[in-house]
Amino acid sequence: MSDTNTNSTVTETSHVPVVLIENVNPNVRNMEYAVRGPIVARAAEIDAEIKSGVKKPFAKVLPANIGDCHATGQTPITFIRQVIALCAYPELLTSPEFPADAKDRAKRILAGCRGGSIGSYTASPGVEVIRQDIAAYIEKRDGVPSKSEDIVLCTGASDGIKTILSMLMTGKTGNERAGIMIPVPQYPLYSATLTEYNAQPIRYFMNEENNWSLDISELRRAIEEAKSKCLPRAICVINPGNPTGQVLTRQNIEDVIKFAHDERLMILSDEVYQHNVYAKGSEFFSFKKVLMEMGAPYNRHELASFMSASKGFMGECGFRGGYFEVVNFHPSVKACLLKTISVKLCPPVAGQAVIDCVVNPPVLGDPSYDLFMKEKTHVLSQLKEKATLVTELFNSIEGIKCNTVQGAMYSFPQIFLPPKAIEAAKAKSQTPDSFYCFSLLEETGLCVVPGSGFGQKEGTYHFRMTILPPLEEIRIQVNIVI
Repeated sequence: MSDTNTNSTVTETSHVPVVLIENVNPNVRNMEYAVRGPIVARAAEIDAEIKSGVKKPFAKVLPANIGDCHATGQTPITFIRQVIALCAYPELLTSPEFPADAKDRAKRILAGCRGGSIGSYTASPGVEVIRQDIAAYIEKRDGVPSKSEDIVLCTGASDGIKTILSMLMTGKTGNERAGIMIPVPQYPLYSATLTEYNAQPIRYFMNEENNWSLDISELRRAIEEAKSKCLPRAICVINPGNPTGQVLTRQNIEDVIKFAHDERLMILSDEVYQHNVYAKGSEFFSFKKVLMEMGAPYNRHELASFMSASKGFMGECGFRGGYFEVVNFHPSVKACLLKTISVKLCPPVAGQAVIDCVVNPPVLGDPSYDLFMKEKTHVLSQLKEKATLVTELFNSIEGIKCNTVQGAMYSFPQIFLPPKAIEAAKAKSQTPDSFYCFSLLEETGLCVVPGSGFGQKEGTYHFRMTILPPLEEIRIQVNIVI
């Protein structure tokens, strides 16, 4: 007994941690995700200081760093929440408080779940009736066929993007590792994931001078420079853009498809903001629609497109609902994809139900139709108004230039910093745009993300601000900047 106690004491007092930061996977160590970085941490501290009575030049911190719709005050869509409530607690199906179409939708979803419960595992690609509804939605949107067996539900679009990227890795290092073309500026998910996977980012710059359009000459430059460093496998396109808010023209999309075909690159089309188009003359075209309408040989090219319940008019970030459609995948590759996702068991079933409400909403004549359309129209009209307001406000400030926010949920203005500010940033070991964003937070309470977290041309400085907070709050906070 005494020997055991002695050994236990020695072990407890001499233990050295097995996992130290020095031996954590270096790819994980090197990952960065700007939208939840140190500025956001400081914003939380300031918020706590205000609540404790510390006086600031502003009444509250305005969180404009992340596309979290409901966190900034957006009201949930009633129909979606009713269906989720009914799915989660089927006893409510007998309640007269819920409209018949919400009950019908919940019954359809529950009938597709094992045991009639969203608490059970689903098939790894998702509930079959929901996949059928998604295929019908895509077919109606694009005017080209879509099949449920090509649909995979996932834990938000991010999970789907990472799944497809993982399949494109070569498993090799050096100039034989996978290269993935990503836009600059880009949503940090892409750069972070490529760092995690030890892949080579092939950065192509969006044309800021032409409202963040996409130039094929720039794609060619980027891939030619990368070919000696990696094996290019795919091109990622975000449309409408994050953080830039641009909406690609149909011609732009055709050019990208031709480029991808010529260079034998798979296309990853991030289309999570497809409902968020505001500017006059802008229109959303899915890559699948354009690809199919271009005809042979382009209509046989491989494509994966991604959609989410977190954006659009619904903004249901917390449910982590998303899906992707694979187009023209070889049967053996699709089988490998299904094997890959089976390891995750299934995506959240409540999130799958939210997606079903998005792709299969109330139609004219349904009891919920009028309220649904009123709420959807209100959210999108408010976002359109805020897109115009933010563009105009930033362009009225000396030293800031902002392209028109055509779509998505963000502005990405360029800031022109004096040499003294750049020197002050260096003295603090900060990038100039980070120095600006920290100062902006401390002086105005406006929490935004430095452009360096998304990528930008050398010598230029930006920040990303969401257009999600209430109109009046945006006016108040930006007017403090002015």
